[in-house]
Amino acid sequence: MNEHYPFVNPPLPYSYDSMEPYISRQTMELHHNGYLQTYINDLNQALENHPEYQTFSLDELICYADNMPAQIRSSVLHNAGGAYNHIFYFSLLKKCDNTQPSGELADLIAWQFGCFENFQDLFTAAALSVFGSGYAWLVLDQDDKLAFRTTDNQGTLLSSGDRPIFSIDVWEHAYYLQYYNMRSNYIHDWFSVINWEQAERNFSDAKNNGA
Repeated sequence: MNEHYPFVNPPLPYSYDSMEPYISRQTMELHHNGYLQTYINDLNQALENHPEYQTFSLDELICYADNMPAQIRSSVLHNAGGAYNHIFYFSLLKKCDNTQPSGELADLIAWQFGCFENFQDLFTAAALSVFGSGYAWLVLDQDDKLAFRTTDNQGTLLSSGDRPIFSIDVWEHAYYLQYYNMRSNYIHDWFSVINWEQAERNFSDAKNNGA
């Protein structure tokens, strides 16, 4: 993806049917080509007549949005957040035999939560607790401990001091075509397509970039 305006939709690093049967091809196509593309289009439109912000990255736009003119503030925050959150979410998907973490991330999960199954139950509860639309996140907090966070709509954690390791999109568009209103079934199956290698890289980066 371009680092600044005009932003473009980055291609997925896998085919649209790569996550089947856990996430259908139809859902992936709609999610990436429809929803993410719309956020990017609308963000570019909001910035079109504001060259003073066209060199800003997604992160910078989100963090600076409160200082922008009222007529674009909400659009920039919502659409930059939508682009950022979706790109992060898609980067953490991968269908493989490794359905649990390894290395230091696995050790910290075991130390804090006792076992992976308990961790999975707690993360699922966090994802189910999102009322309406939003995301659930695993983060490394300011005390270098794993923690669960939730954000509403297209809110991000960029100004929180938390360092994201992975997230799940629980907007209905992420699962409704396949799972209907059964968010819990979607979350259960999503655990089969977490890209743990990328999560472990995010964990390593988080440790090396303390809050």
